[in-house]
Amino acid sequence: MDELLSALLSGLIELFLEAFFELVGAALLDLASRGMAKLFEDSDVSGPFLAPVGYGLLGVLTGGMSLLFFPHPLVHPSRIHGISLLVSPLVAGVVMSLIGSALRKRDKKVVQIESFGYGFAFAFGMAVVRFFL
Repeated sequence: MDELLSALLSGLIELFLEAFFELVGAALLDLASRGMAKLFEDSDVSGPFLAPVGYGLLGVLTGGMSLLFFPHPLVHPSRIHGISLLVSPLVAGVVMSLIGSALRKRDKKVVQIESFGYGFAFAFGMAVVRFFL
């Protein structure tokens, strides 16, 4: 019983740490995209196919760069191998969506990554790289 409880707890800790790590990456990208938006206010790349692919590629690049600083897994892998490929991007997408809705309520300008789909695409790209490498 203790082994099952510790395995379940370690799996949950892994999921939350992976989601937190991807959320920090998404937040940094959010800040960078806000700075870039001020430079390029006239151009708006918001195609239904191009933008999610772009955020996914940015996630892949960020995941690759994170391997330079954190080459090993942040936590010991759980028994449910690969669950972080789904759960962590879902959590990051929900949090980025909540950030976007909070900013909309305050009548602030919202950038693309502050939505569920784009936040998920970024975090999924980052999770794929960290999972396979």
